[in-house]
Amino acid sequence: MSAAARVKILIAFMCAAMVAYFLILGRMGVALVETGKPAAIGMGIGVLILPFIGLWAMVATLRAGFAHQRLAGLAAERGRELDVSALRRTPSGRVNREDADALFAIVKAEVEAEPDDWVGWYRLARAYDYAGDRGRARETMHTAVLMQQEAATP
Repeated sequence: MSAAARVKILIAFMCAAMVAYFLILGRMGVALVETGKPAAIGMGIGVLILPFIGLWAMVATLRAGFAHQRLAGLAAERGRELDVSALRRTPSGRVNREDADALFAIVKAEVEAEPDDWVGWYRLARAYDYAGDRGRARETMHTAVLMQQEAATP
């Protein structure tokens, strides 16, 4: 079994476990509301809200992950996947900070030269991630997803 298949199975298992947890949490919220006591009703309503927030977060995360995987596949088809195989690694396996910063500078210059290219923005998001700036990586990946969707729309 490939590593990708194992990851997909793990994700499916974790989502199923989360849904089961949400159902249990929902039952506990209903039980609290059914007691009829004001404090328990208040807590029950609060507990009933939590599964909906969790479900929203899970679905949003899955949707983003699928969109990012789609972009990775499209970039690879075009031969423009961000290659980090030559970069030095720390003992923990992360890309060396100086190498990540140098890669970021190269990819940023590519995006500045061609700002309408969604693949460049995808590569920039990956470079942000390797450089350790997860917040900007997410924002930039979101931009790349939107740009790719606009480019695919006739």
